[in-house]
Amino acid sequence: MSKPKVVRESVSLYDAKTHLSALVERAAAGEEIVITKSGRPRALLVPFTDAKPERTFGHGKGQWHIVGDINDPLPDDLLDEFYKPL
Repeated sequence: MSKPKVVRESVSLYDAKTHLSALVERAAAGEEIVITKSGRPRALLVPFTDAKPERTFGHGKGQWHIVGDINDPLPDDLLDEFYKPL
């Protein structure tokens, strides 16, 4: 699989905000886009490579244990800490 050609196009910040979704898709396809403000380069939108999705569902499964009944009231000394004047 060949690497797509990198095309550097300048886009104003206003146009980038207006067409962000399309620009992100173009960057994902391999293009590099320079975002300018008042004609000066301010940012570079590039393809994100080597992305691995972060596993969030089930992350930490089995690492948390609730001792006792979660619905039990907190101990008085701990409750007092919450109601201390600042």
